[in-house]
Amino acid sequence: MGPCKSSVFILILHLLEGALSNSLIQLNNNGYEGIVIAIDPNVPEDETLIQQIKDMVTQASPHLFEATGKRFYFKNVAILIPETWKTKADYVRPKLETYKNADVLVAESTLPDGDEPYTEHIGKCGDKGERIHLTPNFLAGKKLKEYGPQGRAFVHEWAHLRWGVFDEYNNDEKFYLSNGKIQAVRCSVGITGKIGVNKCQGGSCYTGKCTFDKTTGLYKKGCEFIPHSQQTEKASIMFAQHVDSVVEFCTEQNHNKEAPNMQNTKCNLRSTWEVIRDSEDFKKTTPTTTQPPNPTFSLLQIGQRIVCLVLDKSGSMATGNRLNRLNQAGQLFLLQIIELRSWVGMVTFDSAAHVQSELIQINSGSDRDTLTKRLPTVASGGTSICSGLRSAFTVIKKKYPTDGSEIVLLTDGEDNTISGCFNEVKQSGAIIHTVALGPSAARELEELSKMTGGLQTYASDQVQNNGLIDAFGALSSGNGAVSQRSVQLESKGSTLQNSQWMNGTVIVDSTVGKDTLFLVTWTTQPPQILLWDPSGQKQDGFVVDKNTKMAFLQIPGIAKVGTWKYSLQASSQTLTLTVTSRASSATLPPITVTSKMNKDTGKFPSPMIVYANIRQGASPILRASVTALIESENGKTVTLELLDNGAGADAAKDDGVYSRYFTTYDTNGRYSVKVRALGGVNPVRRRAIPQQSGVMYIPGWIENDEIQWNPPRPEIEDDVQRKQVCFSRTSSGGSFVASGVPNAPIPDLFPPCQITDLKAEIHGHSLINLTWTAPGDDYDHGTAHKYIIRISTSILDLRDKFNESLQVNTTALIPKEANSEEVFLFKPENITFENGTDLFIAIQAVDKVDLKSEISNIARVSLFIPPQTPPETPSPDETSAPCPNISINSTIPGIHILKIMWKWIGELQLSIG
Repeated sequence: MGPCKSSVFILILHLLEGALSNSLIQLNNNGYEGIVIAIDPNVPEDETLIQQIKDMVTQASPHLFEATGKRFYFKNVAILIPETWKTKADYVRPKLETYKNADVLVAESTLPDGDEPYTEHIGKCGDKGERIHLTPNFLAGKKLKEYGPQGRAFVHEWAHLRWGVFDEYNNDEKFYLSNGKIQAVRCSVGITGKIGVNKCQGGSCYTGKCTFDKTTGLYKKGCEFIPHSQQTEKASIMFAQHVDSVVEFCTEQNHNKEAPNMQNTKCNLRSTWEVIRDSEDFKKTTPTTTQPPNPTFSLLQIGQRIVCLVLDKSGSMATGNRLNRLNQAGQLFLLQIIELRSWVGMVTFDSAAHVQSELIQINSGSDRDTLTKRLPTVASGGTSICSGLRSAFTVIKKKYPTDGSEIVLLTDGEDNTISGCFNEVKQSGAIIHTVALGPSAARELEELSKMTGGLQTYASDQVQNNGLIDAFGALSSGNGAVSQRSVQLESKGSTLQNSQWMNGTVIVDSTVGKDTLFLVTWTTQPPQILLWDPSGQKQDGFVVDKNTKMAFLQIPGIAKVGTWKYSLQASSQTLTLTVTSRASSATLPPITVTSKMNKDTGKFPSPMIVYANIRQGASPILRASVTALIESENGKTVTLELLDNGAGADAAKDDGVYSRYFTTYDTNGRYSVKVRALGGVNPVRRRAIPQQSGVMYIPGWIENDEIQWNPPRPEIEDDVQRKQVCFSRTSSGGSFVASGVPNAPIPDLFPPCQITDLKAEIHGHSLINLTWTAPGDDYDHGTAHKYIIRISTSILDLRDKFNESLQVNTTALIPKEANSEEVFLFKPENITFENGTDLFIAIQAVDKVDLKSEISNIARVSLFIPPQTPPETPSPDETSAPCPNISINSTIPGIHILKIMWKWIGELQLSIG
């Protein structure tokens, strides 16, 4: 990435930070429990909003119940209320519920017309979504005409979130050709309606006639399909949930497999009901004849943060300088990460527990210093994790209930009695964050994080990887304003010899700069530390702690925006540098990087996926340079470039989520994940980038057989201004545990990844041009050996009988390296390809050991050849004459339809019957 200029930019955007965490939802006797709906801290206090949330879920529950064949309903919902709202007697403290694991976020949008309900979905078909986004305006019923009733829209979004289905409309391609006839993109095809164009002149609007594009055989941009308000068709909720008669999902019987929509593209032409039927929820339930009760609600108000450190000081902590590294990481947490007004206690343990500090509220630097002096300095004894946890519960209970409190548990030792306190942990309502240090940490440790929704991290004994400091640096609050959270700008280490230098730069961008801290650690002797701010002024004043082998410098006020340079010199030792900061302003959201793996456990040869979500408020950061560092227990580190290209592991292009497959297992056990992100562009748009999954904006409705229009949905401009942003961030992605990895040499069991972005266009009247992103030899790494391309005039035959379909000659097609753009031009042979023909194409990649990818998404082309003779010029009478009603399902041959269309060229009205 080339050099970028410092820029100060202000986006008045509300924070809708991507939530990459585990949900607390459970399915119990057909009812969903543990749903968390969080009201963003910046939403002004309004008690009616709580009632509106209740009304939406209550209305949605019976709709969901009927739509799923009496299988599912909403049983229990927790509403998270901001700490800044007034306390009430019926507001209680949360247990495991946090903003990080909220399933629904209610937040203001300052973007024009930004009230569109949508669901973050970064996975594949059938994978659960991340979070539903709603706005107060939507919940208040101010957007009924645009999105329909709130309860119905919520069921649509729930299907995205829980079952990983996709939308059955297409904002970019609203019509398609099928056997020479125009069809509206919809599901099912039984949905009827009218088409027209909303035209406005001089402050008044009217329904215009759709005009015909002679080159494509379709309607020109602006033509809309408006479903009739009164229908007999019952499907589908993922197309038009706002229509009264629509109460079902499309099934394999009525699913429109030809429609160019995301459901077909992502789910291999399967209907939404087929995907739902394959879900774990469906498999463990049966229909019930009992009408479900109304959902119940609990009102939970966020309170002050309560944290107790539970730190291992057993004899094994003397190994490899671990205890001193714990002190370094602990000091970073206490000096910088933990937020003001939080309560912090400390317990150490060996064979027994020792209270080092009761709860202290962080109100000043002296409070932080008091706690740092309590960190353990001597390692001895055995390991009793449960003793440490029980002592922490006691410390917390002296001042507060344990509900919603947090425990940071670090250990490097084995303890076969850890399961003895699992029940106490569950009953406590506390969240346990675990830090496994070294290769021998108790294997059951992660169970504590999983059962409580805490973060699980792993730090090896490779000091230069800075894993322990990264683990503690990731422990900022999951609640409260993002402006109060610590943001890690840099984390780097190196082993130096013979007075070598460790040189580098750190970018302080305009969104951060408050409470900026530079932290340097070493393993033997204090190094020479040189630091210059962006103006070239040398920075002095590092506080040196020779006992803990660390030095830090707190930059007063707001750190200067720009590139800070550092040089560290040492011999025969390992140095690390960590830089953290906070938002420069409470009104300007900082650029954040949130990273995670798709699973907590990986079983060879199933690949893992690493994700990094980079945003500034609601706006994604595009074109950043993003790398993931994945370290195994063997100390081997694999570097992956993460991509936002909509191919391979990446679900959607240019959504700010960068992804990549991980296949380079080298051992069983724990792997740590760290992500680095540099630079990028921030698209300055009139509205947010459209989400992959969300309720369709209703362009209008039909009343007395006339189309009544809503205001046009704001368009996304293709040539939007993009502001280059200079920033640097590092983020811990937690850890995962691998199993089933064979001894070396590890066999090649990884096929190329599925091609998901195949596109086809007709060149002339006989050539077809294909484009796609190249897969690799092992998923999205390396280079595939060859491609198999097959074609058919039957979309189902191509999907279900791919190996029997007609194969295209690809002798001259040599695969490129993974993530390159592939282009292939061919002429269909041995198949009838004439005017009105629909041709379907799919690709399979093959690697060097003959492992085959899944069949790609199916691309289609429809051959449309306009008549050679130009249309006759219509008379003035014909131009103004009313157009005939032509059914989109008409059996009139396509060429005849075209003649009629040209008779009224430019002014065609089509009524879809």
